[in-house]
Order: sequence, then C-alpha cells, then structure tokens
Amino acid sequence: MTVTVQQMLAAAEAVVPRIAPDEAKGLIGRPDVVFLDVREPNEVAVSGKVPGALAIPRGLVEFRADPASALHDANFDRAKTIIAYCASGGRSALVLKTLHDMGYENVRNLGGFKGWVDAGGEVEKA
Repeated sequence: MTVTVQQMLAAAEAVVPRIAPDEAKGLIGRPDVVFLDVREPNEVAVSGKVPGALAIPRGLVEFRADPASALHDANFDRAKTIIAYCASGGRSALVLKTLHDMGYENVRNLGGFKGWVDAGGEVEKA
C-alpha cells in the first residue's frame, strides 16, 4: 500500500492541533514550552526564527528527541509542550505527528513562519 504526501499530511493534521500565532506569543519563554523551527539552516539564516526556538532541520528531529539517541537534545522533554513551525506548516505537521508517535503528547503546529511574522510575532536573528 502506498501513501501520498497529502495522505500523510491529513493523518498528521488529524492528530496535531494548530495553535494561532496570537496564542503562541503568550507562550514564549515559558519553561514548559519548546518552540521548534524545522526549516533548513539556510532558511533560518535568511529570515530569523521565533525567539528562543530550537532550530533543528526536519531530518534530525527524531534523533534529537529520542533520549536513547547519541544526538539527544535535553530540551526535548515529554512533559513539555512542543510548538513547531516551518515555512508553510507541512514539515512541522509531519514532524509533530512523528513526535506524537514517539510519546510527545503536547504538540501544536504553529504552521508557517510567515504567518507568525504577519501576526506581529517577534523575530530573532539566527
């Protein structure tokens, strides 16, 4: 059985709730919340990121999130809320679905970085 990207996105969106930029703004700096930018390093370098966000490309997130991995990042904690974003919301949805499958229950998709900027969200240069 083959699965299309659209089917994968639909499955992710069925599990991962969205969070509006205005709601997310109030969560910056909270110790129980991790903002996660899953864009490629060159994308982050050009546009910046949400202040304090971890910038980890989509292809490395699972390795950073798994406590058994040699690449584990201690910022990943299953008790925290993970709010991810990318350029348009697709990569972040897929990453969050994977994190959910890995036991991270509190995940939210901020969607695209442009939506954050358009809503007046702060930007930190990378």
